[in-house]
Amino acid sequence: MTDHCCEAMSLRANAPCDRHSDPFDCPDALIRFSAEFQEYGLIVHDGGTSSITIDFCPWCGRRLPDSQRDRWFDELERRGIDPGEDEVPAEFRDARWLGARPGPAPAPGLTD
Repeated sequence: MTDHCCEAMSLRANAPCDRHSDPFDCPDALIRFSAEFQEYGLIVHDGGTSSITIDFCPWCGRRLPDSQRDRWFDELERRGIDPGEDEVPAEFRDARWLGARPGPAPAPGLTD
């Protein structure tokens, strides 16, 4: 479970549903949090997976973290990974990649 800016945001962004495994299918789900991009969005319940990105918490008014979407794609490109064609490493499917130290990509075929 991820901690967010306030208790109200944490309750809504982490809200489990015993009837729907996908928050886009749950009419009570309001907020989508993307851990890999550090983005928050208001879920659009139109049968798809749309959300409207928000910059401020609707409950406490705090500014939310800047999106890391561009940085995510830049880091994958730096590593020679095309997310549309290649398998994305597990650490890039959540916030773990944000702790990775920037540096040159390892040369192909070389190991320590």
